[in-house]
Amino acid sequence: MKNTGLFIGGLIAGAAIGASAALLYAPQTGDDTRKQLRAKLKEMEGELDVLRDKIVAKGGEIKEEMKVKMKELETKIESLMKEYRKTLEPTHGTN
Repeated sequence: MKNTGLFIGGLIAGAAIGASAALLYAPQTGDDTRKQLRAKLKEMEGELDVLRDKIVAKGGEIKEEMKVKMKELETKIESLMKEYRKTLEPTHGTN
């Protein structure tokens, strides 16, 4: 999960840098370039918001999965403890 987020963040940063470089070397006026840069930054903000929402949603899914796994583990431990206690009970009729 962490690597995926870093990879996507890197892609977005690379796209922003590439777009900025292309705009800076484009044969147009400074006003047009600034307008395009603002528009591109606004677009990137939207993409980052979507990415953040996806990460938050995925985190919630992982949290729920962990709750289920912890409950399963708790049940298994309780079962093993019951079995262990049975082995400790004195057996009647031996002597």
